[in-house]
Amino acid sequence: MRRRTTQSIAASTPTPRRTTRAPGRGARLRYWFDGTMAHGTPALVAWLALVTLVLITAFSLFLLVTQWAPAPEEGERPGFFGQLFTTLMHALDPGTVAGDTGSWFFLVAMLVLTIAGLFIVSALIGVIAAGIDNRLADLRRGRSLVVERDHTVILGWSDTVFAMLRELSIANESRKRPAVVVLADRDKVEMEEEIRDKVDDLRGTRVVVRSGSPLDLGDLRLASLREARSIIVLSPDDADPDPGVIKTLLALNHDTEITAPVVAEIRDPENLEAARLVGGDRSIVLDKQETVARLLVQSARQSGAAAVYTELFDFDGDEIYFHLDPRLAGATYSEAVLAYEDVSVIGLATSDGRVRLNPPSDTSVGDAELVVVASDDSVLTSTTARKGDVDATAVSTASVVVERPSQILVLGWNSRATTVLRELDQYSAPGSSLQIVTELGDPVLPPLTNLTATVEKVRTLDRATLAGLSIIDLDQVIVLCYSDDLDVQHADARTLVTLLHLREIVGGRTGGPTVVSEMLDDRNRALAQVAQVDDVIVSDEIISLMLSQLSENVRLAAVFEDLLDADGAEVYLRPAGGYVQVGVRATYATVVAAAAARGETALGYRITADGPAGIVVNPAKSRTFTITEDDLVIVLADD
Repeated sequence: MRRRTTQSIAASTPTPRRTTRAPGRGARLRYWFDGTMAHGTPALVAWLALVTLVLITAFSLFLLVTQWAPAPEEGERPGFFGQLFTTLMHALDPGTVAGDTGSWFFLVAMLVLTIAGLFIVSALIGVIAAGIDNRLADLRRGRSLVVERDHTVILGWSDTVFAMLRELSIANESRKRPAVVVLADRDKVEMEEEIRDKVDDLRGTRVVVRSGSPLDLGDLRLASLREARSIIVLSPDDADPDPGVIKTLLALNHDTEITAPVVAEIRDPENLEAARLVGGDRSIVLDKQETVARLLVQSARQSGAAAVYTELFDFDGDEIYFHLDPRLAGATYSEAVLAYEDVSVIGLATSDGRVRLNPPSDTSVGDAELVVVASDDSVLTSTTARKGDVDATAVSTASVVVERPSQILVLGWNSRATTVLRELDQYSAPGSSLQIVTELGDPVLPPLTNLTATVEKVRTLDRATLAGLSIIDLDQVIVLCYSDDLDVQHADARTLVTLLHLREIVGGRTGGPTVVSEMLDDRNRALAQVAQVDDVIVSDEIISLMLSQLSENVRLAAVFEDLLDADGAEVYLRPAGGYVQVGVRATYATVVAAAAARGETALGYRITADGPAGIVVNPAKSRTFTITEDDLVIVLADD
């Protein structure tokens, strides 16, 4: 009973509250002072100026009251403001006290003032020097706002940025004071040094580098995106780069006042739809894996096709433009392709944004824009009518060669290989065979219709293994990099060794397979040429060319899609004897007319004897030459 009462009393006893002491006046003053110090150098200078003002005012009043200041020869002591100026000179200049005269009281007072002034001036010099150092450090870090208009902004950093800057510098040659702004989460000085080392000639284009994260809204403002002409979002060199690209697109969409078109690249096709959804109608998202795979396949089928695509995608040489010519409104497409001397018509673009390359010959031009290939957009302002005549007697009547089943070998494996196989299956004739030989990776075959595939895991660097694959009897050989398992240089090194073995096996024999290789670093392209490969596709370079073109004209996305799509018009290099009679001298206009009669669009030709230099895109219609059996005509065709 007693215990129960004790518990009841204890339960009813209130718990004492803890009381907190309010901060005193001194704590509040210190807090306020610390807050002013957070403003940096300007606040420190202001405090020193205030201390100086208080100090000289106090000494001036003291001297006026004590009358210790000596009277000048005129006999009248200085007033308040005169004494204030004299006191200020003593505080700022220690040498002033040496010339003082008067009583010992005055001299001691001035000495005390001078010593106090020494502390203040020393502190002021230190604060200003620290402020200047901080400002220079900020400039070195690239944290200042870019004051540019009508500029191109590159967000992110990868090896593609160098090829992109070279291309943009060519595209900007006709502009006044062109500028490209690079914003990346790297050291500003390091980026500037790499650009100077790897980009030889910027052709008058100024490259402004800023250090900041493309994912941060505050850092994005440094690039003046609202004033930009176009924005390019690069995929960083990370293991999983796509989330960063998507987050950058989200950050760009956060600012509704940005009107510039946005071009971005995605490495994993599974992230493509998400990126396009986030980017909206203002963004063009390029699937890097699928684009490279398509180029590899088309180059493997047509030796020299990679050089043609590079010519169309870069700014150095001939490029693709849109041109509206009301004079051709009543003409057909077959008449339009022969209308100009130095411009090649390759398709039509309707007002609703649709592009059709190599449409039927009887298609009416109407109010559609012409898709053309020209050396520069200035050529389109004053187009020259065709000068070359069409010689109907020189046109060949040879029949079109029907494509037969092919034998294809793929050496190596990476994440792009599955897309490569799907593209190969679409282009190959039924009954074709595919052999996959790889040392690394785990090949997973997609559903195939026209190809019968086999997989073999062996060492691809082994000369004896390659010799046992009957390479000389194959139609196409595609060498893929081991980019999923090795770093860039090791992967390219293994590819180069494989190519050298293939060169030794094929030798100088005629009728051998078309050998196409994939490279990761553009600097290794020259080494690959030693192996006498038909075409070398450098993944980063071709993507940078396309991104640069799209940044200047987003409408080219529809053109590129048609060019690389198996269902659209593709580039073919076909025997010239099927268009113009061998041994007969004819104009290029005759070749164009012969191609149009076959439902194709001529782009140029290849003189095989001249090697890589023999590829000519968009020649003048009046140019004449004599076709040999080995020469090829470059055409756009649907199959």
